[in-house]
Amino acid sequence: MKSRVFKITAKATKTLYLATATGVAGFTLHTANPTLIPFSNDSPIVSAASDFTEKITTGFHGVLRSSRAVYTVHLRSAKRILKLCEANKGFYVKAGQFVAALRQVPKEYSSTLSSLQDQAVPCEFKAIKRALINNLGQDLSEVFLAFNEQPTAAASIAQVHHAVLKDHQEVAVKVQYPGLENQMKFDVRTMAILSNCVAWIFPEYRFKWIVSEFEKTISLELDFVQEGKNSERTAKNFKKNKMVKVPRVFWDLTSRQVLTMEFCNGHKVDDLESMKEFGINPTKVAKALVEVFAEMIFVHGFVHGDPHPGNILVSPNGPNGFSLVLLDHGIYKELDEEFRLDYCQLWVSLILLDSNKIQELGERFGVGKYSMYFPVIFTGRTIDSKSALGRGMSNEERKKLKQELESISMGDFSSFMETLSPNFLTILRADGLVKSTISKLGASQRLRLLVYAKYAAYGLSTELNTETGYTVRFVFSRFKKMKSYIQLRLILDMLELHLRMEDLAHLLMNKLKNIWLNLGYFLAVIHSLLA
Repeated sequence: MKSRVFKITAKATKTLYLATATGVAGFTLHTANPTLIPFSNDSPIVSAASDFTEKITTGFHGVLRSSRAVYTVHLRSAKRILKLCEANKGFYVKAGQFVAALRQVPKEYSSTLSSLQDQAVPCEFKAIKRALINNLGQDLSEVFLAFNEQPTAAASIAQVHHAVLKDHQEVAVKVQYPGLENQMKFDVRTMAILSNCVAWIFPEYRFKWIVSEFEKTISLELDFVQEGKNSERTAKNFKKNKMVKVPRVFWDLTSRQVLTMEFCNGHKVDDLESMKEFGINPTKVAKALVEVFAEMIFVHGFVHGDPHPGNILVSPNGPNGFSLVLLDHGIYKELDEEFRLDYCQLWVSLILLDSNKIQELGERFGVGKYSMYFPVIFTGRTIDSKSALGRGMSNEERKKLKQELESISMGDFSSFMETLSPNFLTILRADGLVKSTISKLGASQRLRLLVYAKYAAYGLSTELNTETGYTVRFVFSRFKKMKSYIQLRLILDMLELHLRMEDLAHLLMNKLKNIWLNLGYFLAVIHSLLA
């Protein structure tokens, strides 16, 4: 791979937070089922390089006055960023994937950059074939009955090829880009230098630790053997859930740089057109998606760290007309049992708005006074809110919160982020991507809140089943926990019923409104005829 030169400019500092806060993204598997072709002649690998830190800002040209002009500039900028991410690959494709998954960015960026989730510029097959032979120890014709030289997916660290084994089993072969490990090391060093420069210029900037966290995570993601182990553990966790499919790993054809797995058909989880074609209800897909990640977080304590739409497929095969296919298991976070139970307690407290318990848990999490913002971060309402769950904040609450936030400095924010454990950062990223996806599917955030609360209660109930001993103190403690759990479930059931009644009332009001409008129109026509 050609070496690249990066110019560090003043403008580069403006983009550092985006680059460092993107966390880690992953690889995706495309949904197409291409026609298999025989082997062809090799062609030379092509690599490209460009200056990310300078070019990333080229699309922003001041204040625009026309919506058409805004659209044009956004689209042009998005295309430039796409080209630069494709040229630099690796770290920069990950940043582009992260932006593409955000609902808050202009659509021109999310739609343009979404191709990075599974359709980035692939590596030439000559280099891929060489990597396969080096890792598998034999020629492709000795292993595969057919092998498609055109990748079905290409993303940040690898590309996937559709193939058929000698026993006619269809497989997806994930091949790491040659030279990527050294390239990633260079990218991390570049971001570390930039981060140190920004910290020197702005003392309140204390996000240098994000680069080191990224470096730890990417080293695990580049090991496909570890990804295979994560995949099998996830499959075991969901073995009783028929709505979840995890592709089987073929260990005899897997190494650190090559992963061979069962080929699964499906479409990206936010592909509404495909769902319409197969008669799949997007709201049901959203509910299933939230339930899967709620179970990971609150029950298993083993969380997929990169659930962007390209890593989750919707297959038309399943008990309710569809199933979710979970891909790219390179990035996982294992929550220790104490954190998992405390996080379950936090969600119970958030639903009940138990400010004392939230503050107590904040102390255990090490965030102190900043725990008062947990309800805003996770449920969208303040700690003393009077609003119903999922209904957001009132104007008065919003105004009060704005005044409080104006008094928070960059140093306060940096301090808060520093005190959060890596567990929190993984959960926040995963939750943010899930929230964005279900919004695209048209589901209410109340759905997510209720599902999370129910699984938090269920996660606490698993603690009851693991306790042992028969002392009077133990029995009394167990009774108290059972009572609290039952009370919470009753509250959640009543809340869910209340929200459903509200939705029904809203639907009826719209129906009545339409009937009234039609009646008015009918009377107006009759009046004109009589006149």
